[in-house]
Amino acid sequence: MSQSSAKSELRLSQVITTYGPGAMVDLPSRSVIIGGLDRWDMSTKGSWNSISEPRAVQLLEERLSQEGGPIAPGTKLSLRSPPVDPKLPGREPPGIAATIFPCWFIVNEDEQILGGRRRRLVHWEHLDPSSGRNKFMSDKGKKIDVTPIRFVAACKKGHIQDIDWPWQIHVGEKCAEPLWLEEKGTTGDPRNIRIVCGCGRSISLENAQVSGRFGRCRGKQPWLDRDAEGGCTETLRFLTRSATNAYFPQVLTVISLPAAEDELTRQVQEHWDKLRKVTSRELIAALRMFDDLIAETFKGIADDQLFYAIERHEKNVLQSLDKKPKYAEFEMLSSGRKVIGENRSDAKLHAETLDRHEWGGNEIRLSGISSVVKVHRLREVSCLYGFTRFEAAPTAIDGDIEEINISVDGASLASELSWLPAIEQFGEGIFLTFDAGRVAQWLASPGVQAREETLRKGFDKWAERRFQSRPKLPDYPGTAYFMLHAFSHSLMSEMALECGYPTTALKERIYALPGQNGVNHYGLLLYTATAGAQGTLGGLLAITPRLAEIVLRTLDKLRICSSDPICSENSPENHSDDRAVHGAACHSCLLIPETSCESRNLFLDRALVSSTLSSSGCAFFDM
Repeated sequence: MSQSSAKSELRLSQVITTYGPGAMVDLPSRSVIIGGLDRWDMSTKGSWNSISEPRAVQLLEERLSQEGGPIAPGTKLSLRSPPVDPKLPGREPPGIAATIFPCWFIVNEDEQILGGRRRRLVHWEHLDPSSGRNKFMSDKGKKIDVTPIRFVAACKKGHIQDIDWPWQIHVGEKCAEPLWLEEKGTTGDPRNIRIVCGCGRSISLENAQVSGRFGRCRGKQPWLDRDAEGGCTETLRFLTRSATNAYFPQVLTVISLPAAEDELTRQVQEHWDKLRKVTSRELIAALRMFDDLIAETFKGIADDQLFYAIERHEKNVLQSLDKKPKYAEFEMLSSGRKVIGENRSDAKLHAETLDRHEWGGNEIRLSGISSVVKVHRLREVSCLYGFTRFEAAPTAIDGDIEEINISVDGASLASELSWLPAIEQFGEGIFLTFDAGRVAQWLASPGVQAREETLRKGFDKWAERRFQSRPKLPDYPGTAYFMLHAFSHSLMSEMALECGYPTTALKERIYALPGQNGVNHYGLLLYTATAGAQGTLGGLLAITPRLAEIVLRTLDKLRICSSDPICSENSPENHSDDRAVHGAACHSCLLIPETSCESRNLFLDRALVSSTLSSSGCAFFDM
């Protein structure tokens, strides 16, 4: 396989999510797999930025260095933005290398056969070099366009490879006859699609999908410079390269919090990726000498003063590691302070706690919402640390990274990880704190406990089916999480009608966190944060005076779904697929674009928010 010489462009956010290392991307004439971090051009000055987010870095270093993790203990990670074109005159723009994958192609011209058609199946090596291997030279001397085949083989550890079609058809015997893809009928049924050899032997796509058909995985990693050491013990599985289960990015997202009151500490935090390596006063002088940016930033600051600020900030970082991201965020946003953070154009967080009359919260049904915070400015940092195939890792409800060693195996982004790709985005939002006492009272009511038993049965059945081969199953997220999540989705859809942002531009963070002394934490942050204009127009802030009206309208709409009574009568314990972790929830009422949801549209039940046609006595807002 050789690298593609064609140039294509991706947005920064796409590189962190949909098209990160190991993902397959369709180009006009071929398909490629995005190269690992070892193959990213990070040598061009000004093409990437260091992103400072100490809480995320400390968390990733600790979790990813655990037994079986992708980094060695003691590794110091840093976060970097993907490379962009700095537009230097006379310089080739930096980029991310991609490899041609898969290497089997189908010619675009077909031949009619009895009951259908057939098209020639050819390997990369047999494509015409004079046309950049974009065409196949037929037996008649005609150059024909080709399209990459849609089918590959992969394992649940993320390894991926071409299907050896000649071997699958001939079971190891050598044959020089050409291969064809035959399609009969009009339904696209796998039984009607076959890979056929000129000698008469063939295999249907239905048989190709039989478990164990492709044998043991050989640890192929075409996005890296080397394959997995020692091969792989997993079994290869049939995979459609454009399917949604071909790539699940593992992304840690945190909301940046102000950690400094003075300018020096702010500057230390901003340049922490470099300063965290300073272990003595003597190293500061050397750093000033070899790093012009550090020398200019801390010009006039004595070495002793700077070293003391570094030590103090490192101590704060280590202390904050004891708090998972969502705990730290909840503590800050629910503090009750009138002004949170600073009202500055470069501030990472600026928020304002509103009085009840400022958002219209005097309605009795809204008494469970104890406070509303108007977030004028926030900074979101998202970092890609791995990916999976076939199954997504379970969502960490408490804001930790996904439990990759419990549920599914994450693939590595590089041969040796020393940094991770990340992006920072700025935006605005609204934070709601829920009365912990009211939630505890609601959870103790007979109706909620009966509903919880039903949801637990469905969750247990789903977890056992999906993760039966694992030593540990994921924990039940909690009935309060189901309620807050369902309310969040419905409120988000209603806000989109008022604030001017589409639902796809909005995001959520659910806070259903176990606390100390039996007092738990419950909150909800709805926000928008993008690198473009959508996150800077103030649409969410403008609707806060009408928030109570929007919430009440949301609750009224949840009572009836256009799919009722089927939606409201759903019994989770009667399903084994994703419907097993849904109560009353469907595409007509609660499901939203998955880019906006933190839990991939799982763990939803509108009956816990408002009474439905089939349930009453368990709705939080009807107390």
